[in-house]
Amino acid sequence: MNGVNVPALTVFVLFFVLVTVMGFLASRWRRADNALHLDEWGLGGRSFGTWVTWFLLGGDLYTAYTFVAVPAAVYATGAAGFFAVPYTIIAYPLVFLFLPRLWSVSRVHGYVTPADFVRGRYGSKPLSLVVALTGILATMPYIALQLVGIQAVLDVLGVGGGENANWFVKDLPLFLAFGVLAAYTYSSGLRAPALIAFVKDTLIYIVIIVAVIYIPLRLGGYGHIFDAVGEKFSAPKSAGSLTVPENKQWTYATLALGSAMALFMYPHSVTGVLASKSRNTVRRNMAIMPAYSLMLGLLALLGFMAIAAGIGKGDKKFNAQLSVPQLFENMFPDWFTGVAFAAIGIGALVPAAIMSIAAANLFTRNVYKEFLKPAATPADETRVAKLASLLVKVGALAFVLTMDKQAAINLQLLGGLWILQTFVSIVGGLFTRWFHHWALFAGWAVGMIYGTWEAYDIASPATKHFGGNAAEIPGIGELGYIGLTAFVLNLVVSVVLTLALKAFKAPESPDETRPGDYSAEAGDEELKNAPEPVAAH
Repeated sequence: MNGVNVPALTVFVLFFVLVTVMGFLASRWRRADNALHLDEWGLGGRSFGTWVTWFLLGGDLYTAYTFVAVPAAVYATGAAGFFAVPYTIIAYPLVFLFLPRLWSVSRVHGYVTPADFVRGRYGSKPLSLVVALTGILATMPYIALQLVGIQAVLDVLGVGGGENANWFVKDLPLFLAFGVLAAYTYSSGLRAPALIAFVKDTLIYIVIIVAVIYIPLRLGGYGHIFDAVGEKFSAPKSAGSLTVPENKQWTYATLALGSAMALFMYPHSVTGVLASKSRNTVRRNMAIMPAYSLMLGLLALLGFMAIAAGIGKGDKKFNAQLSVPQLFENMFPDWFTGVAFAAIGIGALVPAAIMSIAAANLFTRNVYKEFLKPAATPADETRVAKLASLLVKVGALAFVLTMDKQAAINLQLLGGLWILQTFVSIVGGLFTRWFHHWALFAGWAVGMIYGTWEAYDIASPATKHFGGNAAEIPGIGELGYIGLTAFVLNLVVSVVLTLALKAFKAPESPDETRPGDYSAEAGDEELKNAPEPVAAH
């Protein structure tokens, strides 16, 4: 580090103060009639329109770690790092098919989490519990990685006193950032990240548009950039390439598909959807969200620009995660570097807030209320959710400060694998009641055990275990995404056991939903009180 970049740090702090004030004022935005209700704190009163939802979901899905990790992957591996672009393109048409149905049935029955839906659809507490715990487990490392994004910015800014500083002094800025985050999330709930997301996404669009125009001009144009990239990846022993090698194409394709399927299984994604005020709001958002995929493609190009700018060249120990922050500091005027770093920093705070709220909702509704205090009032739920959101943040902070960053990255990769195993129960349940709940439980268990075991056996230069996300696909012989293979096993087990249980006439639990619930609009909540619930459809 070359000392503190004072102008950049000043701009960074000013934006941080701005969003902090906005976070606390958010409690007065769309003020609730009854703030002591989980619908209000945890879902913003289910009142967000098209644009608020668009910014909220964008702030939720495109995080600081996205800003840092996608270009870093392109910087390190070339074409393989672009997998995030096709997977987001695949995701939105896919979820357009089922998210409106989830919104409708959740609105009718007051479901706050995907595990609430599973409990109502299958009448199974064990299945609902494992869906909730899987969601919490997959979310925790995701929150921790937002800290990695902030740390990358602080390292380049020179904040914290350098590598030889006292651990408390070094991490003090991180403590302050997440202390403020915890305070305004506790106070304002989902309204805080929803309001701040406007600033975050605006900054990100400005920074990326400026970067893809200004930086190439300084580097001699895109032709020179791609020449430099081609030179790097054509060198002997290069770790990457400008095209996806033939032996990695199955991995690339299955990773993109599996990631697309997992994206809206994450609790924080569902939270953003359920906060929408209407079914049509959800549908419109799935139609316009691909605008973020365009932004993501431009963002990925920053990895190539970092190569052309000579970032980390000749340094075998250079951390690729620092490639974009270092590129910004080298290329931009100091004041605009502060703007760019503010975009990344705020890009960590918004999703971290939503993720902690989503995890708190899961714990409150599907562990605390379901098993510990069934008679909990809405006020009790809100109080517990607020406390749980604080504990989630503290846990994520402790994880990053006490463990190697590589462990956080490995666990986040595992998080995608784990959350994908809830797909059959949630998405399958939105279209059919054919599956037996014990078959779904067994399928989930097989997928989780197989996927985790396969991932454990993968080594990399950085770690002995959990060093990758691809292994040989049984019966095909190609390398593919472990999460998708585990999902297929999950589905096969669920189908076979359902057939067996139906053949033996195993008893099934009641289904509290009705066919009309899945197409209901706002104002149709009275459908919940309709007579004669159906057992299956």
